[in-house]
Amino acid sequence: MTRFAGKTVVVTGGGGGIGGATCRRFAKEGAKVAVFDLNLEAAERVAADIRADGGTAQAYRCDITDRASVDNAVATVHDTQGPVDVLVNNAGWDVFKPFTKTEPAQWEKLIAINLTGALHMHHAVLPGMAARKTGRIVNIASDAARVGSSGEAVYAACKGGLVAFSKTVAREHARHGITVNVVCPGPTDTALFADYKEGAGNPEKLMEAFTRSIPLGRIGQPDDLPGAILFFASEDAAFVTGQVLSVSGGLTMNG
Repeated sequence: MTRFAGKTVVVTGGGGGIGGATCRRFAKEGAKVAVFDLNLEAAERVAADIRADGGTAQAYRCDITDRASVDNAVATVHDTQGPVDVLVNNAGWDVFKPFTKTEPAQWEKLIAINLTGALHMHHAVLPGMAARKTGRIVNIASDAARVGSSGEAVYAACKGGLVAFSKTVAREHARHGITVNVVCPGPTDTALFADYKEGAGNPEKLMEAFTRSIPLGRIGQPDDLPGAILFFASEDAAFVTGQVLSVSGGLTMNG
């Protein structure tokens, strides 16, 4: 399929597990992919893989917590790959501790990466999308935003805020032909989940508990997410906005 032929797609956290899988899927469907990541080496690896497979991709170092870094990266994409048609806010970070064991400095970092960073990205791309009367934004939250998650209080608060923010921006920009939707992964086998398991102190027991609690009987893999993300970014979802979809193997089943 070439649903995204000629489209410029920005994916934050594009050097990671879910982000990398998403970048590769967009490229396979014809997109010009801008791989944003704080870790430029990781972004370069994903972009190189895409190019080796015949796709189009460029890596960019972008610190989403720094507005100047965001503005510079978005401007460079505009100049080299064209105006941003699709934005996927995927970058995230977590610290796995009970809330009373965390410190304000950790809250600030969690909020800066998981909430403020996404606000920076929206603020940088929305004016151009509104002027062109078209655009797709897909925000990657978490099922922690929908049902809570022990040891992730501030992370869950940030992701819950991102869900509410997405619905509001969807309302504000519907008249511009822009859709904003949210994908909520459940437990997914990424570096972040590996950190979560280690923080729990008994990774094997935690893995068993998660696997038992998921109706489909396994932990998610990064490649389980791009299908939902690309649906929201595609013309198939042209009449879908302000919606939240869990990709969690049935762990949560919200109406």
